[in-house]
Amino acid sequence: MSINCEILDLRAFLSVVELEGFHRAAEALNVSQPALSRRIQKLEMAIGAPLLERTTRHVSPTALGTELIPLVRRMLEEFDGSLFAVRDVGVQRSGLVTIACLPTAAFYFLPTVIRQFNAEYPNIRFRILDLPATDGLQAVARGEVEFGINIMGTSDPDLIFDRLVEDPFVLAARKDHPLAGRQEVGWSDLEPFRLITVHRSSGNRTLLDAALARSNIKLRWFYEVTHLSTSLGLVEAGLGISVLPQMATPQGDHPFLVTRPIRTPEISRTIGVVRRRGGTLSPAAERFLDMLIGTWRVECRQPEDRPPATS
Repeated sequence: MSINCEILDLRAFLSVVELEGFHRAAEALNVSQPALSRRIQKLEMAIGAPLLERTTRHVSPTALGTELIPLVRRMLEEFDGSLFAVRDVGVQRSGLVTIACLPTAAFYFLPTVIRQFNAEYPNIRFRILDLPATDGLQAVARGEVEFGINIMGTSDPDLIFDRLVEDPFVLAARKDHPLAGRQEVGWSDLEPFRLITVHRSSGNRTLLDAALARSNIKLRWFYEVTHLSTSLGLVEAGLGISVLPQMATPQGDHPFLVTRPIRTPEISRTIGVVRRRGGTLSPAAERFLDMLIGTWRVECRQPEDRPPATS
């Protein structure tokens, strides 16, 4: 079923929400209040539900209206950006790319690709929502972003997942910890020590617990935190050791911490691109995604996947 609404209807809704009233919104849009009200009513009729709750002194979005705000905002920004892109064709290539990205992936890899992309397309702006896995998938499904960088695990038939790379879970420990002297460790080696983990609601924790259960391995978690960065802080303070994705660990030589592979079994999370099935990316997002996939697959290849060196 198609929804019959206009850009002006969407602008009217967003203005009322952002300016918290019909009077100020009508002034900002340079229309009469009755005309503004008709725009809102038309949009609500097209949606099939109220979007605003009105009292004599206050206007606020309904639950559905609140859910639609980020989507409407992105649609208007993309529309305005497309107009500017048409106007500036031949002069500058502009636009907006909106992404939902795992915080670890955003920190580890995204800046490198964005820097490379900005060198070629300096006028394309970015909005990056660094969100946990579940929130990132919801942002893609609701249309708040054009695509996401996430871990595999969604069963939503409206989303498609394209694998990019495997990100193994590793041990993070202080350099003076007994396990730090080993080249690799097994899961049983962790049992005597206090372990730090992220909360059970985390996609990483869910994935790790399921993989360990399949191998009949049970670890004794002592500290539970919300963010991976917090777990590293506790490790650095000498309070325990942590199991976390390699992307979440410090890169290069850290003054206090080391990471070690964990074998038997090796457990990893699959990182990839999540998109809405049948969705169409903006030209700017499509160009960026092509560069992202190409660069990531080169940078993240495992040593055994790399071609042999030539003399």
